[in-house]
Amino acid sequence: MSRIGKKPVTIPKGVTITQKDNTITVKGPRGELTRKLPADIIVAVKEGEINVDRPSDEPNHRALHGLTRSLVANMVEGVTTGFKKQLEIVGVGYKAETRPYGLQMALGFSHPVEVRAPAGVKLTATSPTAVTIEGADKEVVGQVAAEIRKLRPPEPYKGKGIKYAGETIRRKAGKAGGK
Repeated sequence: MSRIGKKPVTIPKGVTITQKDNTITVKGPRGELTRKLPADIIVAVKEGEINVDRPSDEPNHRALHGLTRSLVANMVEGVTTGFKKQLEIVGVGYKAETRPYGLQMALGFSHPVEVRAPAGVKLTATSPTAVTIEGADKEVVGQVAAEIRKLRPPEPYKGKGIKYAGETIRRKAGKAGGK
């Protein structure tokens, strides 16, 4: 039995869950999320908690058991507290500014880079060198953070670029370090 899959997901106050066939919808104070779950996995909503069961011990059922429980738990957490990713911008002249559509960033190119926030995601530049991505859907928040980081990934010689907060960049010595 999956250790993660057999744990029930508690439903906090203010969250409503509706299930139709294999589609689950979670509504809460931070929004509404809908996801189509695997057809074989059994999701039961009872008295303040959600239980996820699998029909057999086949490898594909075992694989989907814990995954489905984690997806449902992330939906519940997303509509109650939300998810947040923070990015740091390192480099002389590199900066970000909050705009109504998302962010405008100067990343050493000849032009400013505009990043548009998708629906349900809030992009803010807390300082010129720090960006915060917030939203209810964990997948979308992580994907937006990865796409912003991809605009100018940190390079190993001086460490310039966009990195996740707390990420360490392995540095190389360069030409002078070889002598």
